Amino acid sequence: MMAASSSSTSSSSSSSVAHGLAGRSIASVSDLSSEELIAVLDLADDLKKKQHEGQSHRLLPDKTLGMIFQKPSLRTRVSFESGMTQLGGHAIYLAPSDIKLGQRETTEDIAIVLSRMVDIIMARTFGHDIVEDLVKHADVPVINGLSEREHPCQILADLQTIRERQARMAGLRVVWSGDGNNVAHSLMYGAALTGMELFIVTPPGYEPLDEIVADSRALAVKTGASIHVTNDLQSACKGAHVIYTDVWASMGQEEEAAERKKTFAPYQVNMRLLENADPSCIILHCLPAHYGDEIDYESSRSPNSAIFDQAENRLHAQKALMVLLAGAG
Repeated sequence: MMAASSSSTSSSSSSSVAHGLAGRSIASVSDLSSEELIAVLDLADDLKKKQHEGQSHRLLPDKTLGMIFQKPSLRTRVSFESGMTQLGGHAIYLAPSDIKLGQRETTEDIAIVLSRMVDIIMARTFGHDIVEDLVKHADVPVINGLSEREHPCQILADLQTIRERQARMAGLRVVWSGDGNNVAHSLMYGAALTGMELFIVTPPGYEPLDEIVADSRALAVKTGASIHVTNDLQSACKGAHVIYTDVWASMGQEEEAAERKKTFAPYQVNMRLLENADPSCIILHCLPAHYGDEIDYESSRSPNSAIFDQAENRLHAQKALMVLLAGAG
């Protein structure tokens, strides 16, 4: 009887955490607690299993997702649109020319109008302030599909992939090689919330924002995580369980691409880098990849690579997030 009671209590606690996400917006990974993040990943795993086994999981029937895009995308659009269809709902793609945020009408007005017509808003923007304004003025959940400051949906998929391949998250040595960009920022929060040892490795002058370093380290105190910022890639990769990279010049930085290519050359992820890593080490890249620059083709197709599992998991992690924010989990 005691064991059954304990199991029931645990299930009730998990359900309570999931229900606590209903109606919320996610502009940053740090908007989630450690328990809430795990609840998203657990549901993502369940939904992935259901899809792979051909089981229906129409948890959001007749619900509508409004998708605002300032930046074009393959993975973000297809994963959200396909995900909403699989959940029994409908997604509307709003192209940059359809809305012209802040030009044709204000972000405030867009948030208010969409709140009366859709059930969830997803926005892929340049400025993070746009996401924050949508959150402020919308009466429905808002999901940050990407901003110049963070990419929370990507990190949910990354954590799902890491847990699948390594069977744990706490205590893993994770290395980020490249620019201290929006993905790095969200990864820092994700690592802090899950107890990882994270090394953000960048060329001098390309480190992540100091305030996010400080915030993530404050979160890390609660989980036993550690967040390091360094320029020494070789040392960071010793015993690494995960090595992660991204393009050296993000969208909007095209004019810097040639200079960045020279500066970032020593930070390429390749098979040589794996020599001192843990034998189980996986390679991550959020795509699109520029083979021969931040990553070589060989390592991207090696048994260590989890790049395409990572891409697929955008679908499952985002479905889980939408279900929980809609209160259907």
